[in-house]
Amino acid sequence: MTNAMTLTYQTRLLLGQKQSEILAEYASLFNRVEHSLYKEIAKGTTSASCKNLFLKKYGITARQFNACRINLEGKIVACQKGQEQALFSLKQKIEILEKKIKQLEKKPSKKFILHQKKRRKHHLQARLAAIEKDRKEGRVRLCFGGKKLFRSQFYPEKNGFSSHEEWKEIWEAKRKGEFFVLGSKDETAGNQTCTAGIQENGKLSLRLRLPHALKEKYGKYIEIENVSFAYGKEAILAGLNNSNGQAISYRFKKDEKSWRLYLSTDLKEAEPISKEGTGAIGIDLNTDHIACVETDRFGNPIEKKTISWISYGKKKNQLKAMTGDICKQIIEKAKKAKKPIVIENLDFQKKKLELREKNEPKFVRLLSSFAYGLFFVSLITRAFKNGIAVHQVNPAFTSLIGHVNYATRYGLSIHLAAALCIARRHQQFSEVPCSPIRKIPDGKGNHVAFVLPVRKRTKHVWHFWGQVKRKLSTVLAAHFRANHRSSSPHPTLEISNSRLLLV
Repeated sequence: MTNAMTLTYQTRLLLGQKQSEILAEYASLFNRVEHSLYKEIAKGTTSASCKNLFLKKYGITARQFNACRINLEGKIVACQKGQEQALFSLKQKIEILEKKIKQLEKKPSKKFILHQKKRRKHHLQARLAAIEKDRKEGRVRLCFGGKKLFRSQFYPEKNGFSSHEEWKEIWEAKRKGEFFVLGSKDETAGNQTCTAGIQENGKLSLRLRLPHALKEKYGKYIEIENVSFAYGKEAILAGLNNSNGQAISYRFKKDEKSWRLYLSTDLKEAEPISKEGTGAIGIDLNTDHIACVETDRFGNPIEKKTISWISYGKKKNQLKAMTGDICKQIIEKAKKAKKPIVIENLDFQKKKLELREKNEPKFVRLLSSFAYGLFFVSLITRAFKNGIAVHQVNPAFTSLIGHVNYATRYGLSIHLAAALCIARRHQQFSEVPCSPIRKIPDGKGNHVAFVLPVRKRTKHVWHFWGQVKRKLSTVLAAHFRANHRSSSPHPTLEISNSRLLLV
């Protein structure tokens, strides 16, 4: 964890009609500068060489130009990261499709599905080649206003627009609906362009400096009063009153109702409470619940808890409130025990692609949903505020090791056993199997007898667990089929080419 974390708080501004008009003109000018700067950068010109020309051409201050530049550079970097993710995603999709195609080629009855898979593979390869070409040439494709809204002009009625003129009005508003004000710790109240002050009623007042181009029409400043934040007031006041200076940046953004204000500032790390070497709290996130296991310094479970967490069907605010309450419970437990929290360092990009081919909707819904990221952001942020360390470990085989080694031994569910394994991995305890013959729960209230494969000690222990995973999958599948047959009115047992009726 770092010594500081940048947090953003938002509120809705109470503005008069004239104030709204001034902000709209400010945003329009800001976006003209940004679009022109992007055009120059696309030609190969550096942003620094454009500064003096843009200050005169658009009538802005040097600080306002820097805000445009940094805002644009952030979009360009985000676009480049998106290209990297798209390359990785497309390569994984093609790899998975190739495996699927090989399987389908062995099944003559699946010719139609095979044809569609080959078509999809060709389409993905074309997209991959286009992105690789852009990366090679250093081309970044930015669409100010968003590609989705831009493409909706071609089918206006289908996308809810009565005419192209209506679409264009919304398109222009989207492109010119926000602007960024850059802060610095060396400036008054953390920002010389937008300076915040504290009113007698405890609310904030903002003094926003306007560009030179708008000075003659509206004056040098615009005053915005009675700005209040539902959350983060203490952090904001601490930043404003910091004797050493603290940067505070603002983003003004107009939505369907009115203007919103986003304030970003650094939050310093609280005094550390958690202690290493005394144990840990492992967290395993599942589709409908969160499994938590606390360990002692020897890696033994001393307390366990399963917290219900059903994200499906919840509205955004409901989900935020529920997730915040759960994270609060976990952090309070960590504060009381003075132990760090351990989570898996999960990159679900590849996992989502595999599940897409397997058609497992409930897991895809979890991995793709807003809920998953929300939980870990909420947990890490709350832990940072309370001085609790959060560690991330490699997720390889945690569920399998917990399933085989700890579920029966400690009387834990499969998910609680996985949480125990996550905590033990951070504590750097051994992950070798307990004994060669194991009685393993099947997840449905029963058990299967399972003989572990021989371990090659010259190879990493995860190589052994890879063999266990393949063998256990076969055993559980056979166990399920046997139970399914035995539940029929007249179960049968197949031996070679014969079939016996069990009575």
